[in-house]
Amino acid sequence: MRVVALAGGVGGAKMVYGLAKCLPAEDLQVIVNTGDDFTHFGLKICPDLDTVCYTLAGMSNSETGWGRSGEHWNVMETLRKLGAPTWFRLGDLDLATHLERTRRLRNGQLLSQITADFCQSWGISIAVIPMSDDPVATRIELKDGGVLDFQEYFVRHRCEPVLRAIHFEGAKAAEPAPGVLEAIRRADVAIICPSNPWVSINPILAIGGIRDTLAAKKVLAVSPIIAGRAIKGPAAKMYREMGIAPSASAVAHTYLGLLNGFVLDTADHGEVNDIARWGIIPFATNILMVDSNDRKRLAQEILEYCARL
Repeated sequence: MRVVALAGGVGGAKMVYGLAKCLPAEDLQVIVNTGDDFTHFGLKICPDLDTVCYTLAGMSNSETGWGRSGEHWNVMETLRKLGAPTWFRLGDLDLATHLERTRRLRNGQLLSQITADFCQSWGISIAVIPMSDDPVATRIELKDGGVLDFQEYFVRHRCEPVLRAIHFEGAKAAEPAPGVLEAIRRADVAIICPSNPWVSINPILAIGGIRDTLAAKKVLAVSPIIAGRAIKGPAAKMYREMGIAPSASAVAHTYLGLLNGFVLDTADHGEVNDIARWGIIPFATNILMVDSNDRKRLAQEILEYCARL
């Protein structure tokens, strides 16, 4: 079975890791959100892309889910003493990734090619593709009228400001990165990982051609919400501030018109009838991925469910 996965953040990285353990490398391709990308200390930072790659390479920090394992913080500590802005922490090992990526981008190379080369260096055999080589920036419009870049909202302000709307600056002009549409077309099924729908998946779907190409495929999504709470991150808070009660069925409704199937936790089994009424085939199981065994177990269950679809 050939699978294309749409991913962003820690939940997406965990799901992709499980899928990579269950599928031959040639049968799995991953399209990753780059709407979270930003420039810090003059460096191009790609948080979701790096989280997915570090996880697949077995280099991620298992405690935080982001950043590198065995990290050191000498540069950040020195910057702090100099009075520099250190609200977005970059470890010494992580900095090497951003330095080399930025150098190559300034030399005219594409993000998709740089990512492919990094994956080869890190021993990642599946194809990891950024959603676009063009810049797309997630902007958070606040209830008080202000606007924040996503990382300012997410990291510096810890998602505390109340949002009014979310915008993807540059998405209308952006083109899918080379290989993105081809990966969707060749897939037997597309899996939307348990990533935040608002800021991890919707930026991917906002790129011209991606949603339309997905609409011709079998598509399923995995809920990032269990019993009204986000597994990780601000997804539930965002639903509430958008005037929507956070739930697994609310996530399914976000992707309405695109889904054939939807995976939710057994804690939300009471919502399966609501989801089925939309013409979506629900599948309830334990979706919490505590360790690598959980990731592989859930991935295998989802692939078996895909076969039934």
